[in-house]
Amino acid sequence: MRCVVLYTCPSGTAFGDAPGPFAHPCGKAAKALDRAGHSYELKQVKGGLMRFWTLPSRARDRAEIERLSGQRAVPIIVLDDGTVITGSSKIVDWAQATPPSAAPSAS
Repeated sequence: MRCVVLYTCPSGTAFGDAPGPFAHPCGKAAKALDRAGHSYELKQVKGGLMRFWTLPSRARDRAEIERLSGQRAVPIIVLDDGTVITGSSKIVDWAQATPPSAAPSAS
């Protein structure tokens, strides 16, 4: 089974089943992984855009995300081979297209 790390905001996996534009991107990504049968490690990072009081520490709080993906936005997933997939839509597409058993296992 593939080792996947899902990075989200503090909302984590919440609100992924909300309808259309109300679905939270991080929750949407988590729900897609769950539905497809992927297991994953969840890492929540601080510094949300809508929480203006976090802006002064956002660079520090999202440094790992920026190092991995070149951006500060979440959600992202990091696969065991180092591949990084950014954004909930791309994560949903990957989850649906990649059966958990077809993925290389972590060593």
